[in-house]
Amino acid sequence: MIDTHSHLFEDEFSDDLDQCISRCKSQGVNKIVLVGFSESTNNKAMELSRKYNIFYPTAGMHPCEADDGWQKKVMILQDFLKANKVYAIGECGLDYHYGKDNIENQKKLFKAQIELAILYDLPLIVHMRDATMDTYEILSKYKGMLRGVMHCYSGSLEMANEFIKLGFYISLGGPVTFKNAKESKRVATNIPIDRLLVETDCPYLAPGIYRGKRNESSYVVYVASEIAKLREMSYEDVEKITSLNSEKLFGI
Repeated sequence: MIDTHSHLFEDEFSDDLDQCISRCKSQGVNKIVLVGFSESTNNKAMELSRKYNIFYPTAGMHPCEADDGWQKKVMILQDFLKANKVYAIGECGLDYHYGKDNIENQKKLFKAQIELAILYDLPLIVHMRDATMDTYEILSKYKGMLRGVMHCYSGSLEMANEFIKLGFYISLGGPVTFKNAKESKRVATNIPIDRLLVETDCPYLAPGIYRGKRNESSYVVYVASEIAKLREMSYEDVEKITSLNSEKLFGI
């Protein structure tokens, strides 16, 4: 099993990271995509990946980094990519949840990272929150040049299929286990299984059994279990197929 989106470098794990990794291994989670989203977290992801071979680091700039210094941040990111091996660009994207004051900078920062993904032939990890149509409009302009994943997808089934047509995978996390997550469950049930990934986004968005508590990468098994139930498949088949999908996308 592969957790395709984890932030195990966060302070929440500073006291028990080794135990978290042990729990992953005991649950059969043997690969973790460690996702950077700022200059500091890109460095943290890289440092941990050098210490533990379970981690596969990425580097990107989250939309919350889209201030007036976004161009300098892109230059720093490109220098980082030249000096380090990463497995994807991102997470990056658009997030209008807390306001739209910096929309233009968000779009520019997003487009710059799309172009880096194309330049370095790397997949793109897309963060999208309350910005579905703008995200789709931007990505559609690069159709055929780009591959990636819509991380912790929370949109409709119809739009999921449109993103798939652009060459993207759909990744589901803890929210698919929530009782009231009707649309996420519809997505999990109906998208082509060869375009489906699983993730935790830990320490955020723990599955229902741990809702409101710290999430961790070993909990990705609850996501896979829920998908298996929804699709009327065995857990082993979901584990195998999503892992193969992950390996194909990230080259791990």
